[in-house]
Amino acid sequence: MKRTLLAVFALIAALGFTALGVWQIERRAWKLDLIARVDAGLKAPPAADWQQYAEYRKVRLRGAYLCDREALAKAVTELGEGFWVMTPLRTAEGTVLVNRGFVPSARQPRWCEPGTQTTVTGLLRASEPKGGFLRSNDPGANRWFSRDVNAIAAALGLGPVAPFFIDADATPNPGGYPLGGHTVVSFRNNHLVYALTWFALAALSVAGLVLVLRKPKRA
Repeated sequence: MKRTLLAVFALIAALGFTALGVWQIERRAWKLDLIARVDAGLKAPPAADWQQYAEYRKVRLRGAYLCDREALAKAVTELGEGFWVMTPLRTAEGTVLVNRGFVPSARQPRWCEPGTQTTVTGLLRASEPKGGFLRSNDPGANRWFSRDVNAIAAALGLGPVAPFFIDADATPNPGGYPLGGHTVVSFRNNHLVYALTWFALAALSVAGLVLVLRKPKRA
C-alpha cells in the first residue's frame, strides 16, 4: 500500500511539474512577443493619433497645458526621490494627462504658463490605480503615490480625459524642470530558467517513480 501511494504521488508530481514547465514556455513566448512589439513601437516615428492606446506607443500631440491644475505624484528615480509633474494637456481631440517629468522638490515655481500652445512627444502609459506599495493615494489632500489617471482627473475637476497618460520625452523644458525622458522600459524574462527548473523536477519525479516500481516487494 505504501509503495502504491509513493508511486501515485510521484506520478502526480511529474505531471504537475511538466504542466508548470509548459506554462512557463507559453509565458516566455508571450513575453518575447511583448518585448518585440514594444521595441518596434519605441523605434517607430511618433504617431499623431494618440487616442488609441497601445503599450509604450510613441505619439506626438499639440495643445495647451492647464498649469493651474497640476498634480505631483511621488517618484523614486536614478536622480533620487522627488515627484512626477502630471499636467493636463487640452488638445483639439480631448484632454490627456502628461507626465512632464521629474522634479526633486514640490516647493518650486510653476513649470509652465497656462494657455501656451506646446508640442509634446512621448510614450503612452497605462494608468496606475489606487496608489503605491503600502501607500494609498489621498485625493482629498492632493497626495499621490501613483499616476492614477481617473482619480487625478476627478480630483482636479477635469471632466472626461483619456484613460491613460503620456510620459514626455527628454525635450528640455523652459527653466530646466521638469526633467522628462525617464521612462524605464524593462521586462524580466526568466521564463526559460523557470521552465527548465520545472522540467528537471518532473524528470526527478519520473526517476523516483521508476525506482519505486522497480524496487522488489518484501517477502
